[in-house]
Amino acid sequence: MLKQNTEKVKIAFKNLPLQMHDLAQPAALAALAADKQEKFWEYHDKLFAEKKIEQASFDRIAEELGLDLVKFRIDLKSEALANQLRNDMVEAQQLGITGTPAVFINGRKLKNRSMKGFQNLIDEEMKKLKP
Repeated sequence: MLKQNTEKVKIAFKNLPLQMHDLAQPAALAALAADKQEKFWEYHDKLFAEKKIEQASFDRIAEELGLDLVKFRIDLKSEALANQLRNDMVEAQQLGITGTPAVFINGRKLKNRSMKGFQNLIDEEMKKLKP
């Protein structure tokens, strides 16, 4: 959808680590730490490609991406990233999100997740912006 709507769509990613996964919060923090080195999406993709995420996965993926490992580890433990994650989780709770992924377009929850459903909602929201 992003490729079809390059002038209209921007992605804003928010974290909602599910409580049932012991390493979900550390994984979210690791991706945020990678973002500090402009490698969020690369880290995210490698993390989700893992068959089983283990504590050792975080440093290994950072190394594979050529991240500064010392900076990565410092950022991983930073209060700023912990606050960012907490804020994402609070926002999800306020929006009534209980699972992932959840998709919103201009604050409207996407219900029809087909390509056509995405495009229809984008088009509806774009019409609201035109005088």
